[in-house]
Amino acid sequence: MSVEEVTQKTEDLNINESTVLSDKDFQLKHPLNTKWTLWYTKPPVDKSESWSDLLRPVTSFKTVEEFWAIHNAIPKPRYLPFKSDYHLFREDIRPEWEDPTNAQGGKWTYQFKGKTPEIDDLWMRSLLAVIGETIDEDDSEINGVVTNVRKNGYKIAIWTKSADNKEALTRIGSKFKTVLKLGEEAQLEFFPHSTASEKHPQPSLVL
Repeated sequence: MSVEEVTQKTEDLNINESTVLSDKDFQLKHPLNTKWTLWYTKPPVDKSESWSDLLRPVTSFKTVEEFWAIHNAIPKPRYLPFKSDYHLFREDIRPEWEDPTNAQGGKWTYQFKGKTPEIDDLWMRSLLAVIGETIDEDDSEINGVVTNVRKNGYKIAIWTKSADNKEALTRIGSKFKTVLKLGEEAQLEFFPHSTASEKHPQPSLVL
């Protein structure tokens, strides 16, 4: 799927105008604990484009029904062009290191190298774990979840509020590893956002 097609699909998506929830009999019954916003980063066309030019909010939702309507309407990760990303964050949190809610945090991340037939399922499992609060039911540490589409594979990462609460972060990482169906030999890594600008950052936690 081309950049233009993906961009058009995300721009056309607006649940407030009922372009997704068009069924008159559709009833919203299952509110989530938090309102969430889906963001899309399109690939750069030229070097003059800044991060803010590429990053755009797609839509927000606050019920299970709205989530499924959106999830079923947008392109799945395997159809996204290289150098594009999906970000799902709690309302009022931008998917940027500089956002005040992210600044002192970090991310658990795993890279799936090469072709990953299950990437759509793994991304959906990650989304459900985050919005359902099943991966972070006690600590409210999670700010959002991101998938990156790159030429050498896919990355999925969970972003957290803090980078030093080792007990809570380890608990989240262990659950995240299960969500991603990773075996014991696979290494899930945690990187504080404070190291993001470093050329070769080292993880502060590994599971």
